[in-house]
Amino acid sequence: MERKIKKDSQKDLYKNSGKRFRIRLSTTQKIMLSFLLAILVGSVLLSLPVSSADGRAVPYIDALFMATTSVCVTGLVTMPTVSTWSIFGQIVILILIQMGGLGIITILAGVMIGLHKKIGIGERILIQDAFNLNTLSGMVTFIKKVLIGTFIVEGIGAILYMIVFVPDFGPRGIWISIFNSVSCFCNAGIDIIAENSLCDYVKNPLVNIVTCLLIFVSGIGYIVWWDMLNCLKNRKSKKLKCFRGLTLHSKIALWVTFILIFTGAVATFVFEYNNPLTMKDFSLFEKIQASVFQSVTTRTAGFATLPQENLTNATSVVAMLLMFIGGSPVGTAGGVKTVTIAVLVVSAFCTIKGKEDVSLFNRTISKQAVSKAVAVVCMSFIIMFFSTVFLAAVTETDILNIMYETVSATATVGLSKNLTSSLNLWGKIIIIITMYLGRVGPISLVIALNTRRLKNNIIKNPTEIISIG
Repeated sequence: MERKIKKDSQKDLYKNSGKRFRIRLSTTQKIMLSFLLAILVGSVLLSLPVSSADGRAVPYIDALFMATTSVCVTGLVTMPTVSTWSIFGQIVILILIQMGGLGIITILAGVMIGLHKKIGIGERILIQDAFNLNTLSGMVTFIKKVLIGTFIVEGIGAILYMIVFVPDFGPRGIWISIFNSVSCFCNAGIDIIAENSLCDYVKNPLVNIVTCLLIFVSGIGYIVWWDMLNCLKNRKSKKLKCFRGLTLHSKIALWVTFILIFTGAVATFVFEYNNPLTMKDFSLFEKIQASVFQSVTTRTAGFATLPQENLTNATSVVAMLLMFIGGSPVGTAGGVKTVTIAVLVVSAFCTIKGKEDVSLFNRTISKQAVSKAVAVVCMSFIIMFFSTVFLAAVTETDILNIMYETVSATATVGLSKNLTSSLNLWGKIIIIITMYLGRVGPISLVIALNTRRLKNNIIKNPTEIISIG
């Protein structure tokens, strides 16, 4: 009898210890780990000899760098993509780009839907966090729309690219068109055309227009897609009233996107107009085309028709600001996002005017949104600052080139002043970490590291007035 009691107590102790030491991950931590796992698996595949164009395995650090820049849809590369990787390696890279652009959680959810598996509450919460949505309802429909919409746009982009690339490259142009369309839509900035990105096509209107449209469509975010389509369906008479029917989120995203593209294009046109290393010998139309492309690609796309190392200092500073802001939420773009910056700027002006509430388009923005905007910008700046300091410590080059590299990595853009290929081991590690942190999101990083659930404190600390500014 005593032995039986001892055995039962040992079993209970074992069960309790198992429950006590069970690791529970938050949804944000799961998302971060899913990206990390994809990077590690991709790096192993890319380090195999079959992934290399010459049949010799590339150094693992370069394979890890390539896997990270693909999953994080950044575009910075230490080795030329077109000449380094075999067809197998390019396929692996393209799959990683698609997974990184849509999100691993989205891909898995799509597979479950295709297999007619039920999407449980846990999966819905993961999707909600992955896309930063405010509701759990309609998740299955949302995922279907995202996947179908993505493949339709990428397919149209590939077909349009073939008009140029098939005559230039023959049958290989089909693969180049598909690769470029997916990479462009996912804002990856990785191509298999040439070592100088799209510089050879700086004067080609079709390549410029298709690339800019793919970047713009994917960068405004899926929420804006559905909102615009619903407004077009529900409009009664005048088309001008369509914009009034959009949600506040869509209005902010569209307005800020157009303002930034226009401002960036004008700045590039002015500062590069007489630059003999970029646009001096271009016609007026070609200068406008190149300026618009430069402005659009800084929205975290990473393709280049102008050599970034030849840009003037003024253009480079403007480009870094545009890269830091990036695209819009719930899309494939990176950066701190257009809506975030808009909320922050409007909040600042409202404070200057002595207004308590932050309002835009005759709508009040919640204080929670303002606080989150501050947190996102602060965390992004911290990541960028420390990345710049550490890279400057291990790299002997101009500080502008270093900042251009770290801003590009933080915002997952992929534009570089030819610094990436010359990075040493420590430099590559710093940029790998920066790209990863930039992709998973600064605010997600804070939440993931805080494993304890936040509870509302009944007892609050006393308030005291301090001086600001």
